[in-house]
Parts: sequence; C-alpha cells; structure tokens
Amino acid sequence: MRMIVRLASTVLFAACSWLCLCPTSLAQVTSPGLSSVPELEEGYKLLYEQKFAEARVIFEKWAAANPDQPFGQVSLAASHLFEEFFLQRVLTSEYFLNDKRFTGGIEGTPDPGRIKNFDDAIVRARDLATKRLKKTPKDPEGLFALTLCAGMQSDADSMLLKKHMDGLKHLKEANTNAEMLLATHPDAFDAYVAPGVANYVIGSLSSSARFMLWFGGIHGDRVLGMSQVQKTADQGHYLQPFAQILLALSARREKKDDLARKNLKELTEEFPGNAVYDAEYAKALGQPVPASIGPAN
Repeated sequence: MRMIVRLASTVLFAACSWLCLCPTSLAQVTSPGLSSVPELEEGYKLLYEQKFAEARVIFEKWAAANPDQPFGQVSLAASHLFEEFFLQRVLTSEYFLNDKRFTGGIEGTPDPGRIKNFDDAIVRARDLATKRLKKTPKDPEGLFALTLCAGMQSDADSMLLKKHMDGLKHLKEANTNAEMLLATHPDAFDAYVAPGVANYVIGSLSSSARFMLWFGGIHGDRVLGMSQVQKTADQGHYLQPFAQILLALSARREKKDDLARKNLKELTEEFPGNAVYDAEYAKALGQPVPASIGPAN
C-alpha cells in the first residue's frame, strides 16, 4: 500500500508540473536513486511481488533512456540478486535461523548465468558512478550507487558464492561510501541498510572471528546493525520492503517476535500473494505455512 500511495503521489505531482508548463522528463532527474521516479517505483514493486523478469523490462527501458544514471544499472543488478535470493531461499527463516548457513552461505550453488548478469550490471553501475564522482567529488548519487553496489556484492560473495573474504572487503567499502553519503545526506534512508547488514552479520560471528577481523579494521555490532536496518525499514524508499524482511528475520534471530510480526504483517498487507512474506508471517505466528516458496538448490 505504501508503494502504491508513493507512486500515485509522484504521478500526480508530475501531472501538475506539466499543467503548470514546467515539464520534467525522467531523463532530467539528476538524482533518481535519492528521489521518487514513478517508473523505478513500479519496477521495485514488481521485484517485491517476485515478478523479476517484468521488473527488468522496466529497469532496462529506464536505463536506456537515462544512460548516464548509475541507478538504472544498480536496479538491474538488484533484480538478478533478488531473484537468486528467492530461488535459494536466502530471505527466509530457514536461512537466517540456521547459524551455519547464516554465517557460511547457501548449501547449493547459484545460477552462473544470473551471477554473470549481476556482475555485468554492477560493472556498468560502478563505471557510471565513478564518472559522476570524478566530475563532482562526493556526488550523492554516485556515492549512493557505489554503496549499493558494494553492499550487493558483499551479499553475493558471502551468501551465494561463499567468498567470505571478498564479502568482507565489499562490506567495508559499502560502509565507507555510506558514511560519506550520510554525513551530508542523513535523510538518504535507503543507504542505511548496507552498513546495517554489515554490522549485524559481522556482529553475529563468533568472538574469535570478530577479534581477527578487528585487526583488519572490520568491526561489527548487532544492535547497531539492526537499528540501521530499521531506519531503512521505517523511512526508506525503494529498499524499504527489502529492509523490512531483513529486519523481521534478524528480529526472529534475536527473539524479538513482536518486531518480526509487525514488519511481516505490513509486508503481507502491501504485497498480498508474495509466498515468502506469507510463509514467514505464518511461521512467526506459529501457524501452518500456507504455500511453498519454490525449490532451492
């Protein structure tokens, strides 16, 4: 419902701007990742409805019309990553509540073609973001894109590919870029999810593992991580639902059942028919799971 309301509001605003003879084409949006773009909102809505191919059509069309904007490529990368997460059941309690899987990664292997498509989109997004930052140091859109790229790469490395050292390096990079962005744009709430995941995952490792990482300048804090993810879950935009499922599953790990149920209830209401959200809400309530969410490798 929140995504629909935001979409309707931005469409109405655009229509009023046109009537006032102040046209604003999507190609003129200077910071789409940090603002409301109706087509991108529709694409992310489709992602959270598990309609990955349909979402990619929208992202590809928008990226082609906005070839200098890294967020189009970021969104394409997200579509491939989210689809693989769905197929591997990463965003489920079976994954999050199993310490071996949560800290070690999936049991199977990801689809090579999907990972290649993800990597290619990341390369394109990084190239565009770097060009923006060369032209304008600390450009917020460039920093935001690099934050999300590094965060997604860390997720892919650690959860799917089991390249944990690479994952930690990307976590550190995501943290650094997020800190630079949030220092001047604290209302860029989607950016909080990257350092939040970093802090929570590292903070969930054994004390001996955290001690070793400390020497490499990599730190973690579960409580801080959950509070950062909650900022995106409460006030984020494109990544708000993603942060909500992360927060809900982390809350279940921490035995914070009320917080888990609250976020899962909101997700099932906003995205009715999403098998993952329906199943996780039922589990959080101690009820029978209503549907299968598809096979994992």
